[in-house]
Amino acid sequence: MVKKRKSNPKTREGVVVSNKMDKSAVVRVDRRVPHPVFKKIITLSAKYMILDEKNQLGIGDKVRIIETRPLSKRKRWRLGDVLEKALS
Repeated sequence: MVKKRKSNPKTREGVVVSNKMDKSAVVRVDRRVPHPVFKKIITLSAKYMILDEKNQLGIGDKVRIIETRPLSKRKRWRLGDVLEKALS
């Protein structure tokens, strides 16, 4: 039996927080959820290591990332597109 490939990979939008590695960057993705007991809206964040093949990202860039196969020990996401470049 042949397994089908995933047709709709997950996507996230976030901000680049580190680009000091070669062909890699770290993106922080924020999400707003209600607290389970108090119902106040809180912001939770997660950091993803992504593949930046052309080293085109700068700190503060807003990007869309796409889930992919495991590329290394911690890298499971790749750069989809740059939504907004940082001013500096």
